[in-house]
Amino acid sequence: MSETTLPEDQVQPALNAPTEPATPVAQRRGNGLAILALLLGAAGVAAGGWGVWQVRNLQALNQQQLAQLQTLGDQAQGLKLSEQRMGTRLDQMPPANELEASRNLVAQLQRDQQHLSQRLETVLSASRKDWRLAEAEHLLRLASLRLSALQDVNSARALVQGADQILGEQDDSGAFAARDALAKSLVDLRSVKQPDRTGLFLQLGALRGQVLQLTALAPEFHPSTESSNLPADGDGATRWARWWDQISRYIRIDFDADKNIQPLLAGQSLTQVRLALSLALEQAQWAALNGEAEVYAQALAEARDVLTSNFSLDNPQSKLMLEQIIEVGKQPVKVVTPDLTETLNTVQGYLERRNLRVDESLKPAAKPAANPAQETSP
Repeated sequence: MSETTLPEDQVQPALNAPTEPATPVAQRRGNGLAILALLLGAAGVAAGGWGVWQVRNLQALNQQQLAQLQTLGDQAQGLKLSEQRMGTRLDQMPPANELEASRNLVAQLQRDQQHLSQRLETVLSASRKDWRLAEAEHLLRLASLRLSALQDVNSARALVQGADQILGEQDDSGAFAARDALAKSLVDLRSVKQPDRTGLFLQLGALRGQVLQLTALAPEFHPSTESSNLPADGDGATRWARWWDQISRYIRIDFDADKNIQPLLAGQSLTQVRLALSLALEQAQWAALNGEAEVYAQALAEARDVLTSNFSLDNPQSKLMLEQIIEVGKQPVKVVTPDLTETLNTVQGYLERRNLRVDESLKPAAKPAANPAQETSP
């Protein structure tokens, strides 16, 4: 390889050229190195920080994984214990044949319980019906008692209707005869008219209130007007006329014999008569309430006698009271009530037959006799 030589005239100017100072270039190089060093330091710090952050993240992740491993270990331990308990229970459970036998016993127990509840429902239903039928018999007895003791037709009719309604609710064909007897009794009771005893009692009480207002009609004598026109004293005829005028004030000759004139009652005699009349009317009130026809008629007859014997019928008040007493006496206080004994006996017979039928249905079925061929000798 040959070397290239420059001409001498070109080399010489270069050597002779003035040299510039190198200080600014060295300064710029120092600044660049410092900046580079700073950048390298910052990068190192950043790399260190990132490394520390990564390490902390790895530590946290490791701790979380350790916690999960601990939880999984605990769960595994719990599963192990559960497996041990299940194994213990399986060891304690009876075999399959015993389980089948127990299942059969439970099914039999359920069937027996259902049958027992059905029997209980039947018994309770029969008990309620028995109570209702006993109530019907009681109503019929009460109706018979009210008819015989008080002759209360309306109450007896309502009681018999209640008993018939109870028998109708049973829906039993065996109650036909009993209901037929009740229907006949109802027809008989409807045909009887209930006397108005309360009205009679009040009317007689009103008459008793009028007794205290009765006054006797006193007999009056009206002297003739001739006595006032008599002449003065003188002859015997005039004296005789005056004497006759004085005597006629105490002695009265009545030519109307058919006219009944009662004497004047005053003081204690009038009070006693009023009391006797009031007692007679009170006795009639008692007889009206209790349906005693004979006592009622006798009391009113006594009241009429007291009124006609001691009070004048010319008095309008006495006459009106007599008419009212006669009118009240025409009203009946006693009625012929039907007899419910036969109806009661019919209902009681139906109840006895029904009770026998229910008892027979509730008896347990007889067990079949054991077959001697199946019995084994000891």
